[in-house]
Amino acid sequence: MTNPVLSAAQTLGPEISKRSDEIETLGTLPLDLVDQIRPTGAFRQYVPDDLGGPGVTAWQSLEAIEEFAYHDSAVGWCVAISSTTSLMASYLPSAHAEKLFGDPNNIFGGFAAPMGRATPVDGGLSVTGRWQWGSGTRHCTWIGGGCRLVDADGNGTARDDGLAMPFVFFDPTDVQFIDNWDVSGLCGTGSGDYEVTNAFVPEGRWAQIGLDAPVRDNPFAHFSFFGLLAVAVSAAALGIARRSIDELVDLAQAKRPQGSSRTLRERSPVQADTAIAEAKLQAARSLMRETTETQWDAAVAGASPDLEARGLLRLAATHATQTAGEVTELMYKAGGGAAVYKTSPLQRCFRDAMVATQHAMVAPRTFEVAGRIRLGLETESFGL
Repeated sequence: MTNPVLSAAQTLGPEISKRSDEIETLGTLPLDLVDQIRPTGAFRQYVPDDLGGPGVTAWQSLEAIEEFAYHDSAVGWCVAISSTTSLMASYLPSAHAEKLFGDPNNIFGGFAAPMGRATPVDGGLSVTGRWQWGSGTRHCTWIGGGCRLVDADGNGTARDDGLAMPFVFFDPTDVQFIDNWDVSGLCGTGSGDYEVTNAFVPEGRWAQIGLDAPVRDNPFAHFSFFGLLAVAVSAAALGIARRSIDELVDLAQAKRPQGSSRTLRERSPVQADTAIAEAKLQAARSLMRETTETQWDAAVAGASPDLEARGLLRLAATHATQTAGEVTELMYKAGGGAAVYKTSPLQRCFRDAMVATQHAMVAPRTFEVAGRIRLGLETESFGL
């Protein structure tokens, strides 16, 4: 089966790479570059076929994210976040799903944690709140945020229909962006804070992630929601790590460490580090592919993953991301003094990968969840 989004990423890749410095300096993706990526379907890979999605499998989507991230980490990251937000297409009522996700020009983003306060009003909800980690939101056409339903006194409550923790979608005109994305890595993702004040969200333009049953029946609706978010982040990290190996190989052809007559590639430690990096990366990628495709096959058959399957997917995602961090660190150190300059892609790969390892879905602490499941301990299933 062909992968149209991967093919588009490969075609656009050289142009994206040329603009990496611009993306880093700007702190977000240039809008003209967004417009080049938009028609590829990369920002909406998990929109189902009946709403005009690109028709990729879970693993194919990860291949595309990895390829974009190889050429520029911020682009790959924003593609991952927008695509995972498009999973909501299977959960929103049809009228809203068709308006938001049926339009191929739309791009999505947001933060799922319930940082907002939603108050019931006539025809919907009034929402006030501030969220962090708004990756790519400055170029999104629809921006979401997790909320907690409250009463007039600010106390948590629930509607008679059970609505208590909705992830709502805002019109961008209701959103104020906070310019506070001053970070060490993934600088070009524009992942700053954003807020709304008394923003009206019409009835049904929301879903409760992990609680509501899907409205549409398709493989993505059966796939682990949080698991797909985790492996999408991992795919971006793998693309960064692959780039770091290639950058080290290029550097090693001619660079001679100070006081040495041999090039880097002729030095035994560099040879060993390169081989170790390749083995680590390929092994981590293979595990993630195996677990992703196994869960995808089950989803195609209409089966939703049990706790063990979701735990294995999260384990593969965390392992891949943390391994990607190890690989970029190995290549950065192998590059020697040349790697510390801002002109070196190796230092950017290192910085970007280190930030990726801190994402909540794949941070080191998430190993504990998979460990609890393997040890037969009672484990909270929400978030898996």
